[in-house]
Amino acid sequence: MSEKKKTFEENLDELEKLVASMESGEMGLEEMVAAFERGQKLAKACGDRLDEVERRIEVIKKGAAGTATTEPLPPMEQP
Repeated sequence: MSEKKKTFEENLDELEKLVASMESGEMGLEEMVAAFERGQKLAKACGDRLDEVERRIEVIKKGAAGTATTEPLPPMEQP
């Protein structure tokens, strides 16, 4: 049976704890490499979830007749 899909918040919390452990300097080399690889997976999962949510956000606009309409949120400009 597959593991329950974690929420964005659960992944972010795990990533933050992992980074704190890595920054403590108390990990050995192999443990550090494994933590880095896990961190990469968590960061990707968080980024994918944010992308998915961004696509779902809609901007509500008031039309000329006074009715509310929606349209997709335009993508953010990259710096």
